[in-house]
Amino acid sequence: MTPENSLLVWLTIGAAAVVTYGLRISGLLLAGRLPKTGKFRTFMDALPGTILLSLIVPAAVAAGPVGWLATVVTGLCSIKTGNVFISMLVGVAIVAIGRGLGW
Repeated sequence: MTPENSLLVWLTIGAAAVVTYGLRISGLLLAGRLPKTGKFRTFMDALPGTILLSLIVPAAVAAGPVGWLATVVTGLCSIKTGNVFISMLVGVAIVAIGRGLGW
């Protein structure tokens, strides 16, 4: 790697760090100014669930039927017990057993 490329790499990493931490700090500074009621509040309350779904659904679809089963059972277990850790263990166990059986 040439010295010019090395400098470019470090500048890119530094710029990414500045942007990342700038976004985090701006989020903290602006959080107090966001509306606490109305449609925006409803949207913000739903946001964690939608982000979680955007992470879970593609993985479940890619895993096939055993992934779908694990996702449904994990969700039901979480609703029934209220314990996310146990629910995740159940989901992982279902996928492990399913893969062990060749599903």
